[in-house]
Amino acid sequence: MVDKTLTHLSWDDFDEHRDPRPNENQFDAVVERAISRRGFLGGALAFGSGAAVFGAGLMSSTTASRAAGHAKFAFEAIGIATDHEVHVPAGYKSQVLVRFGDALWSEADNAYSPESVVSVEMSDKVFGENTDGMELFVIDGKEVIAVNSEYANPEINLPGAPDGVPQTADQVQVLKNIQGVTVMEIAMGETGYHVVKDSPFNRRITHETEMTLAGPLAGHDLVKTNADPEGRTVKGTMNNCGAGKTLWGTYLTCEENFNGYFGNTGEMPAGDGYTRYGIGGESRYAYEKFDERYDLSKEPNEPHRHGFVTEINPADATSTPVKRTALGRIKHENAEMVHAADGRIVVYMGDDERGEYLYKYVSTNTWAEGQPTDGLLDDGQLYVAKFNDDQTGAWLALTPETTGMDAAEILCFTRMAASKADGTTMDRPEWVAANPLKAEAYCALTNNKNRGKKPNAGGDDTAVNGPNPRETNNFGQIVRWTPADENHAAEAFTWDLYVMAGNPKVYSDAYAGSANVNEGNMFNSPDGMAFSSDGMLWIQTDGEDSNEGEFEGQGNNQMLIGDPESGEIARFMTVPNGAEVTGLCWSADKKVAFVGVQHPGGSWPDMSGLPRSSIVAVWREDGALIG
Repeated sequence: MVDKTLTHLSWDDFDEHRDPRPNENQFDAVVERAISRRGFLGGALAFGSGAAVFGAGLMSSTTASRAAGHAKFAFEAIGIATDHEVHVPAGYKSQVLVRFGDALWSEADNAYSPESVVSVEMSDKVFGENTDGMELFVIDGKEVIAVNSEYANPEINLPGAPDGVPQTADQVQVLKNIQGVTVMEIAMGETGYHVVKDSPFNRRITHETEMTLAGPLAGHDLVKTNADPEGRTVKGTMNNCGAGKTLWGTYLTCEENFNGYFGNTGEMPAGDGYTRYGIGGESRYAYEKFDERYDLSKEPNEPHRHGFVTEINPADATSTPVKRTALGRIKHENAEMVHAADGRIVVYMGDDERGEYLYKYVSTNTWAEGQPTDGLLDDGQLYVAKFNDDQTGAWLALTPETTGMDAAEILCFTRMAASKADGTTMDRPEWVAANPLKAEAYCALTNNKNRGKKPNAGGDDTAVNGPNPRETNNFGQIVRWTPADENHAAEAFTWDLYVMAGNPKVYSDAYAGSANVNEGNMFNSPDGMAFSSDGMLWIQTDGEDSNEGEFEGQGNNQMLIGDPESGEIARFMTVPNGAEVTGLCWSADKKVAFVGVQHPGGSWPDMSGLPRSSIVAVWREDGALIG
């Protein structure tokens, strides 16, 4: 039987159980050395509006020169919350758009109940579990949201399974079906936005949906299986975390903790790649007990077919999703696509695990609107980020020459290639967001609660470094970089820190955070990020919400808005205790924000029965723009 304790762990704790990671990383050491060489005190740095505390040398000139109080916030910041409600500022309203188990087609109108949850027959006809990254598309005048369902909560989703451990193939099938991606049309009605049931755009993409492997790894021996001897057709996309949107209007869903779906009922296959990706032992959901595809002793190459960015066409519900192997195989958080100044396509990506790396992909060919997109995400160069003490950096190309690996191995075992190329290890690089008004990008480094003990699974040094400056980093930070010549395709960049989260109520040292953090806006564990069209940075948290100890006064997880110019940050939204805020997009007219609320506690949003992950619509009462 599957260890019942595994199903109750967070994915971060599951990875720590499977593959313990180091307490330090190189990024923190870079920051410490950067501070030291400038003579700053206490080994603490950040920028935002933090010149007074941390010194202007590690801050942008614009940020360092502006004082607090000049941000362009169109709302009064709210306080913390510790309840099981959603809170937004005065003058704003919110309501649930869709909940886990809500019907996408009329036949599933009564599919969900708190007693039985959802049957196997209806489980792929309802809105999926644990909403995450999302994007909105306008297709033939209709508004369509594509949204991830990252993982299952089997103790909630399978009421007939002891401790949430699946006992039958049908129970496993339910879990397979409620994860993946939902594509759904939405429309404004008399009482606000709603899901358009039976829309021709509506679609569920699950762990059973057929998709295509594309790019250099397709057809290679590393991805061939008994079920697919050609190595070109894969079933399913899994643990879909963050997302992205291509410039040509397709959806990018990102496969993160895919390792937890594979187990072993016999002899474990050999190979360093399994260890580096945390693959082995028992799976989280007992898939291997009922489906040989997830059994490493029978299909050792199946995990090599997951951990990619997958492209989906939301305009065609019959289209086949495509896994883009040229973007590398990691635990993808999101995929932030930008159009470089030289016309090439650039995709920024974080690998969300302690001591892993930040990447970018640059297409070989250029693109302009209206031109064909064939090959843009299949033919290009993958890079890993290197951060230097002097606040410069370089994107290091992952090639046979720099890694000693062949092209297919680089894309299948990208983490190992990044280690060989000497990238900078990071504190869980999560979402990347690019400023639409200037050439700069940001990455949320959510936390590293265990820094200081040992190297990562690849043996890489993980001591404190530039963008990761604090030991036992329970709060996280956001790093920002500016590409050379304002060209995102450039290999050189300069960097600084937008914010170091912390708690000034409890600490007076580096753990108080940067000077743009105060008792009125403090937070921990920045995770999701997105820019609105006005150049404001929306920050979502997925952290500790106990409101106790070093987190006293921080309350529930929250969404904040930051001004990249002044460094100011203000709290805009709080979510129910137990939940994280994840996923954000806006209506076509920019008057409504759609926000994901994942794994809430209590009985939100129904206020009775089981908690249900949901998407919430938020708007201004005066009808003004919000995004």
